Amino acid sequence: MHRLLLLDDDEALAGPLAQYLARFDLQLHAVTRPSEALARLAAERFDALILDGMLPEMDGFEFCKRLRTGTDPWRDMPVLMLTARGDLTDRVVGLELGADDYLPKPFEPRELAARLQTILRRTRLTPVAAPAPQPAASPSKLSFEGLEIDTTRREVRCASGLIELTGTEYELLLMLAREPGRVFSRDDILNRLRGQEADLYTRAVDILVSRLRRKLEPLAALKTLRNAGYCFALPPRLA
Repeated sequence: MHRLLLLDDDEALAGPLAQYLARFDLQLHAVTRPSEALARLAAERFDALILDGMLPEMDGFEFCKRLRTGTDPWRDMPVLMLTARGDLTDRVVGLELGADDYLPKPFEPRELAARLQTILRRTRLTPVAAPAPQPAASPSKLSFEGLEIDTTRREVRCASGLIELTGTEYELLLMLAREPGRVFSRDDILNRLRGQEADLYTRAVDILVSRLRRKLEPLAALKTLRNAGYCFALPPRLA
């Protein structure tokens, strides 16, 4: 069963939502303040965070930024942001700060469950309390000029060392790198990453690519093809 942490100052939301998510083997724990969330994250293992945008102490966007830019073990935890409005600005800001997905309020619990299951499927987290098991055999690697992707450890390295990526950023890079030169449209990327038909918001892909491109600099790993999509552009490393 996956353990989820809900950070939302609406105390009435947690009870009914916990009962509903239990149908999908999702165990929900709830806090109402960012300070409480940080304390729980430091003491317990959670597989994903449901984060409201409007909070006391600091808003959800600032909390997400702190989560992603810190050195804490949970910085790569999947984050699903709840926005009070379906406002494009809120969605863009949340994704730029490192959220893996968003859902505007009010939302249908079934859609929340589906989105959580999607990000949990594509993100394999290592429990905070235990070290990652070592692979029995040599890990599979994708090697390019200036970049190496270790698909067993889910690590990406360049000449200067390890590149810290969120789960969604890693999945996007791996998808493109496995088929260098192939052009993926925005809808292709959304469908592949979310595991469902992308019926809106292809702008999210542009934000995600931009964020990944900045982390890969100065490597020109991602190429944009106007009105077509994106492809992986690094040449393979010669043995």
